Amino acid sequence: MAKNTRDADVAFIQALAEVLRENDLAEVQVKREYGESDCLNVRVSRHTVAPQVVTQMAAAPMAAAAPSAAPAAAAPQADPASDPGAVTSPMVGTVYMQAEPDAPAFITVGATVAEGDTLLIVEAMKTMNHIPAPRGGKIKRILVDDGAAVEFGAPLVILE
Repeated sequence: MAKNTRDADVAFIQALAEVLRENDLAEVQVKREYGESDCLNVRVSRHTVAPQVVTQMAAAPMAAAAPSAAPAAAAPQADPASDPGAVTSPMVGTVYMQAEPDAPAFITVGATVAEGDTLLIVEAMKTMNHIPAPRGGKIKRILVDDGAAVEFGAPLVILE
């Protein structure tokens, strides 16, 4: 009986991995309860490279080849998360730049924000999470697009 349960659990985990791959998901977590004291808690995830990081790495050689490119300016482009003004995503979700489709964006490059102002929204599990500015400053770069999927810790915005 225990072997049948184990085989069923392995098949279940393989099916979850297939769902993850087919739907281009980063993570799936499921809890199966077999009784009061017996359950299976499964989390299947895959490591993905955020598209903006790939784009930045591809752009870095061109910037380095340009005669006017300063080495200090190339460093933040290589890894936006290492910038001291980077605001990162506190969760996995979908980014929205405005509260409603026809509303103006919360921020634009060059705009000044105060501490606590909403920078953007990250939707996670049908909950709209407003991401506040950790401090006041000027928006130097916006690193995500409206409707883009983000991972935990992904850089969203650079504050000056």
